[in-house]
Amino acid sequence: MSKISKSFFRELARVANERKLHRRLGDKARNLAEKFRLTEITGLDVPDALQLVEDLVDVYVQNASERESFEKTKTRALFLPHCSRKFMDGRCKASFNPQIPSYQCGHCSDDCLINNATRMGEQKGYDVYVLPGGSCIPEILKKCKYQGAVGVACGQELKLGNTVLKSGGLAGQAIPLIRNGCANTHFSLTTLEKTL
Repeated sequence: MSKISKSFFRELARVANERKLHRRLGDKARNLAEKFRLTEITGLDVPDALQLVEDLVDVYVQNASERESFEKTKTRALFLPHCSRKFMDGRCKASFNPQIPSYQCGHCSDDCLINNATRMGEQKGYDVYVLPGGSCIPEILKKCKYQGAVGVACGQELKLGNTVLKSGGLAGQAIPLIRNGCANTHFSLTTLEKTL
């Protein structure tokens, strides 16, 4: 895309985000799914699937509308989900610091997603935090001053993190998990690299 088209689409995303157009479309789609009893007909939970799509669109619209502000930031944090560690037991050598509320990656396994993401973030100048949940972000932001942040999480945690960043005036970028759950979650390192 040229600079003109990028700025056009960022402005379009910003306006769509301000007016919550994607939310309105999602509400209409869920109403139609209920009206035509698509769940009963297909056996699929269509309203939940539509909500998931709406949440993903919300993330991408917010990313696009915040990207220019984010690119201007100098000090940045990377928030990673602890549930994407290869091991969730004693084999993981990450240490938890309750004063910061974050795990510090021990770089114990070369094929660990968190190890690779931590190295990537550190190489690009980010302070990296491996979090047990989004509720740790306010505590970290009280102790360390950042202008921007990238967060990787499930939809619920991304919403929480976005609220915290907005209240602190930080520019943010979000990366949704590809596989959710409380363990063995997964996200795209390629998407992370592009976002950082």
